[in-house]
Amino acid sequence: MNMPQPATSQQIFGPAMAAIERDVEVAVDDLARMIEVDTSFPPGLGYDAFADLMAELLSPLGFEFERVVVPRDLWFVAGGPASGERTNLIATRDTGKPVCGLYYHVDTVPAAPGWARDPLKLTVEGDDLFGLGAADMKGTIAATLLALRSAKKCGLPLYYDPMLLLCTDEEGGLYPGIRYLAEQGILKGHIVNFNGSAAPRIWEGCFGVFNLQLTIRGHAVHAGEGNRTGAGINAIEGALPLLNALMALKPDVASRASALTPPPHASGPLRPQLSISAVNGGTAGGQVPAEIKILVSRRYAPEESYEDARAEIESLIHDSVAGTGLGLEMDLVGHLIPTDDPEGPHWPRWQKALSLGFGYKPEDFQKWGAASCSDFGYVQKSGFAQEVLLGGLGRPESCIHSPEEHTTRRDIIALAKSILAYLAADFAADSIPENRA
Repeated sequence: MNMPQPATSQQIFGPAMAAIERDVEVAVDDLARMIEVDTSFPPGLGYDAFADLMAELLSPLGFEFERVVVPRDLWFVAGGPASGERTNLIATRDTGKPVCGLYYHVDTVPAAPGWARDPLKLTVEGDDLFGLGAADMKGTIAATLLALRSAKKCGLPLYYDPMLLLCTDEEGGLYPGIRYLAEQGILKGHIVNFNGSAAPRIWEGCFGVFNLQLTIRGHAVHAGEGNRTGAGINAIEGALPLLNALMALKPDVASRASALTPPPHASGPLRPQLSISAVNGGTAGGQVPAEIKILVSRRYAPEESYEDARAEIESLIHDSVAGTGLGLEMDLVGHLIPTDDPEGPHWPRWQKALSLGFGYKPEDFQKWGAASCSDFGYVQKSGFAQEVLLGGLGRPESCIHSPEEHTTRRDIIALAKSILAYLAADFAADSIPENRA
């Protein structure tokens, strides 16, 4: 009597991919729950609640958890907004296989004015999924959960043990969670960073950025006394020469060009940027304003020196307030260093996985850099690894960091298939670097 033979992993692969498409609404429900947890930074108050949700969703998949809190003295800026603990959640499933880290930043930017929909509620319109963080980057977590559930349901053998890195403060701040994990020697294997695009892109690296919080102080008096000599110092009006000087420097900064390859269809090279990102001051029409806060953001190319770029701005600021009677404080409130070219031995197989998921051909892929920034420059600097694989849900039409941010079911399915293929034991097995070691 012939006994039925168990299915091979190759035979399971197809049904596992089909399960991703069939179960996509579970991923949509997951995304809805994630978006309802406000993890906007600043202020960064939602990290513990988000870690609770992730532990709930990942526990049925056999993961164990470690919460790693970045010490307050590394990230806290005196005088900043109220903030919560920087809780990073690491989810591991150790079966003795090689480890593949899967990285996500769980913070979002604050919701900008102009949303027609509730940014903290998932709005489903046809294939589109609207909500703060839908594309950047909670949708990538939903895609990963979809892939891992499919593997479990179908019994698909994996080559790698996934290590999920759910990290804090990528959108700003002084000490991103992934930086702390790298410097503490907690990271293992190699890492796929999902803070990228859904385009057929080979990442070349990116710019750095730093943010300076300026506090200009005058002296408050009754507004009716404002024209009396020595009665008060209007901090807002006193800051106008400084603002004008920053605006005069802006085109000079933008005239410099980077050697990083620009994205396809770009009109020119990637260039540094100087921006006045936030201004807050004054209390009432009846009072001479005593204080104004100005947030200055400077994106700098890998070829530039951070120290020189910062000194250029600080010199201009000091010159602008000299002799005015205004008080001045400057605080560094955020800094991401440039990421160098992250290509490495795992890329060819990740490219094959992206091609399977999104339907790309090898000739579709192009290599380019970005003026956007990443916290993985710190990972490289820590000595953990130069190689970083990049993927994600970003598209030009996704409105990332803008009102009506969204992704699509179609892209969540495509990314989930890419993740599952990359983790699977029998997908492009001859391209797995560990097999050749």
